[in-house]
This record gives sequence, C-alpha cells and structure tokens, in this order.
Amino acid sequence: MSCPPYHWWRTVFYLIPAITVYTIVLGAASIVSSVFDRRGYFAHRCARAWSWLILKTTGVRVSVEGLERLTPGTTYVFVSNHQSIYDIPVIFASLPYQLRIIAKASLARFPVLGWHLKRGGHLFVDRRHPDPVGILNRWRSLVSDGLSLIIFAEGTRSPDGRVNRFKGGSFLLAIEAGLPVVPLAVIGTRRVMPKGRLRTEPADVRLVIHDPIPSPVLGAPTPRDAKALADKVHAIVEKTVESI
Repeated sequence: MSCPPYHWWRTVFYLIPAITVYTIVLGAASIVSSVFDRRGYFAHRCARAWSWLILKTTGVRVSVEGLERLTPGTTYVFVSNHQSIYDIPVIFASLPYQLRIIAKASLARFPVLGWHLKRGGHLFVDRRHPDPVGILNRWRSLVSDGLSLIIFAEGTRSPDGRVNRFKGGSFLLAIEAGLPVVPLAVIGTRRVMPKGRLRTEPADVRLVIHDPIPSPVLGAPTPRDAKALADKVHAIVEKTVESI
C-alpha cells in the first residue's frame, strides 16, 4: 500500500482546515452585513477576501490579461470556461467588479456558504424545474443595482480540460437584458485541483479577459439567437484555452 503524496497530506490537514476557518469567519461577516447592506456590496468584499486567502494559502499565482478592455462602471455578463473549483476564487479575486453567480440550487443547502450566497444576492437555478421568468426578473433586479454576473456556461467542470459546449439559456437572458457579454478564459486551474481529485498543488494560472461582445438588439430573441451568441463566445474561449 503506497503512502499518499505530500500534497494530499497538505490539502487534508492544512488547506481544508484553513479554508473552513476562512469560510466560517468571512461567511458569518457577510451574513451579518446583509442585514444592513441589501445589495450585498460588503458580502462581495468578503468573497474577494475569501478568494484571495484561498489562492495565497494554496500557492496559486494568477496572471490577469486584458483588464484594460473593460470599462469601469459598466455592467457585464462574464462567461467563463470551468476547469476546477478554483476558477471561482481566481475570477472573484481578479475582477474589480461586484459579481454575482448563477449557481445550482443544491448549493443553497450548504451551511455558511449557501447562506452567504442567498443573502448576497446570487441566483439559484433548479435544473430539474427551471423558472426562466423568475430568473430573468431577479437578473433585472441585480442589473438595476449595477451588479455584473459570472456564468460557467458549460454547466459543470470539464473532466479533461477541454472547453465543452456552452449552454444557451444564460445567453438568452443576457440578450433579453441587453447586456454586453465578456468571454473569460481560465487556464491552469486544473493543475491546482482537477475534477474528482482530493489534492491541491501550487500552480501558475492565467485569466484572459476578451473584448466585450454587445448583445444583439432583438425584439423577441429566440433560443436560436442565444445559441448563436453562445457558439461565438465558446469559439473565443476555446481558441484561447487550446492555444496555451
């Protein structure tokens, strides 16, 4: 019977306890702040601090490219590929925007993390019983507060690092809301912690921010319109990821 590698021991006995403490302390602070801060601005600052601490503790060094392509004060829909659970702290720590995510409904049941997401104004989607009208109404409420959204359009983490097909549902909402879509390419997080592995390793990660794509102005957008936009964004992200 072989002994687990060093980074397994480091993950289980150092990193997981440390992240648990970060989550409890900053999650509690964000939940308390939601009583006074309806828009969740302070909760987002807690999320950015949580992300920075996780990256620092794990030994993840992030290089950000293309931040100058964004206009401060603009509300965007950021669309990213999804290689690892580390994609979330990389994006939150790197983008100086008030971000909210669209998450699967099961995350709302997690103690502290789920409470933080709910109180912080993040959106939950029940994949078995989706409510597109309700999601769009909540989305419009966030937009009115100047909040940007982050979407992992593959729907799940890639098992092999390839960029899988982007689902069109969120793009339809982006078109209906009239928001510009920003393709993001996250490269290298799979080396930190790929799907299905209980072990992290330090690594260099790149976040590439592409030019915003204006949503087409359509009176009554259809799923076909959403698929066309999804395919366009997918091609940009896939080309970047595969070129590395």
